[in-house]
Amino acid sequence: MRQGFPTARSGEVIGLLGGSFDPAHRGHVHITLEALKRFGLTRVWWLVSPGNPLKKLGPAPLETRMARARSVMQHPRVQITDIEARLGTRYTAETLTTLRALYPGVRFVWLMGADNLAQLHRWQDWRQIVETVPLGVLARPGDRISARMSRAARVYDTSRIPGRESQRLARATAPAWCFVNVPMIAQSSSEIRAAGGWNG
Repeated sequence: MRQGFPTARSGEVIGLLGGSFDPAHRGHVHITLEALKRFGLTRVWWLVSPGNPLKKLGPAPLETRMARARSVMQHPRVQITDIEARLGTRYTAETLTTLRALYPGVRFVWLMGADNLAQLHRWQDWRQIVETVPLGVLARPGDRISARMSRAARVYDTSRIPGRESQRLARATAPAWCFVNVPMIAQSSSEIRAAGGWNG
């Protein structure tokens, strides 16, 4: 594996939590630990992205966001990575295709908050994402109904794994997704920025 890239062995199940992490906070930590437990994952990689194509304003510098992420998320089964910048991929679908080619035999699960499921149909090649890897969806405050009624949820309704069977997700074949309700921490990166708690 190329220098600076995370390592993974064939047969492992890696959860991928992507985002700008601008800044990373305890809410990210919380859903990561819940995902490890609920979905039967070997490990989780945080994919700190160069930028979010859906957001007009650019985030803080990547190095600054990576340093913050490492300071708030310290767990032996979680790795902070800038692999998207190293790969030069811009969209999730592209990243997933490249990762699967780079790590044969490794199973990936894409992790997202319920708010992202609600807008998944706006993502580039969103159907390709759903049909490439299983999705683990973790409820966040106020997003449960909009997520369950979303276009992606309706289109892939028959591919849903019940929350009580969430451990099945790690070995499921895409398309497959599981929505779990977890005790959530109501904190967001935008709130931290608005309150002046993050200067980048």
